[in-house]
Amino acid sequence: MHPAIANTYTRFPVTFVAGSGCRLFDENGKEYLDFAAGIAVCSLGHCHPAVTEAAIRQIVELVHVSNLYWTRPQMEVAELLTSKSFADQVFFCNSGAEAMEAAIKLARRHGHDRHGPDCFEVVSLIGSFHGRTLGALAATGQPVYHAGFEPMPAGFLHVPANDVQALEGAISRRTAAVLLEPIQGEGGVRPLDDAFLLAARRICDERGILLVFDEVQAGIGRTGTLFAYEQTPVVPDVMCIAKALGNGLPIGAMLARRDIMSHLPPGSHASTFGGNPVSCAAARVVLEIVSSGDFLAKVRETGAYLRSRLDEVAGRFPELVSEVRGRGLIQAMELKAPRPDLANRLLERGVLALLGHGKVLRLVPPLIITKEEIDVLITRLMHVLKETQALSCGL
Repeated sequence: MHPAIANTYTRFPVTFVAGSGCRLFDENGKEYLDFAAGIAVCSLGHCHPAVTEAAIRQIVELVHVSNLYWTRPQMEVAELLTSKSFADQVFFCNSGAEAMEAAIKLARRHGHDRHGPDCFEVVSLIGSFHGRTLGALAATGQPVYHAGFEPMPAGFLHVPANDVQALEGAISRRTAAVLLEPIQGEGGVRPLDDAFLLAARRICDERGILLVFDEVQAGIGRTGTLFAYEQTPVVPDVMCIAKALGNGLPIGAMLARRDIMSHLPPGSHASTFGGNPVSCAAARVVLEIVSSGDFLAKVRETGAYLRSRLDEVAGRFPELVSEVRGRGLIQAMELKAPRPDLANRLLERGVLALLGHGKVLRLVPPLIITKEEIDVLITRLMHVLKETQALSCGL
């Protein structure tokens, strides 16, 4: 713990000073293989030369002028995003939580304009995670994150994932939007069923309400397509992205069709730093690389390889592992019992990974990860689980 920094994180006992590709280096020169990628942020790896060059070039030309004026980097990223998605327009901000706040405000304005002032509720899922601001937190279906911040803002309901009957029962004349992560990330890497997504799309169409996708973690190539919704049978009305879009530079975005975005007229919403030229210069390169050539096919290939190796681990330790799940390069291995020391023990062996709820090992490496690097992870994970197995047996 550093006395000058707020103690709001349980931090690992390591200080990083450099990164390159899928590897990080601490202040003592020790090397680590990164399967966390800044929580699904550094998808092109650390200090990618093309992203770095674009950011440096932009920072010496123009850093900030505010959104009262146009900048070319912002327009270029907006054109790329709309040309490669269902959307016609983009609202830029700085983070996933801010993108979610924008989507919630858009849903309420759309509901007010279409159905009257009583149409303001958002239905999301139990186990979901949408951010730490009060609005995004209220949409998050995990009470552990609400504790101490009550009362939560009104107008948010939560139903079980993949329960069509519960979803239909939650919809009323007050409902403005259904908010879904096509793959729950922090909630344990849980893809939603196609049947549930189709039902959500049908309900929204019948009611004239918005279907909002949170792709903050699963978007920008993570699942093997540029956007996760491309691997589902539905297309959302609104989509939120962030994290990997800037490969480490702060940027978020809310995307929507023009007719829907028109419900946020001038003065209704804003972001001082949203679409910052430096972040947009980086984002442009990220989008160009991720959507070029066979990059996404390679993500699908290495994602399948990671899944197959994790399945091997599950088969080797059936008494410890309950399930492997995921899509592309967002994969999880759930243990049968909490092992809160697992991430620390991997760190000691030079591997960064995320552990959720004490027993869900979440792996979101840079999208440039190689099969050889995956093999290193599996070898070290096997060693840790063998130690766990021995301790469990009292050996």
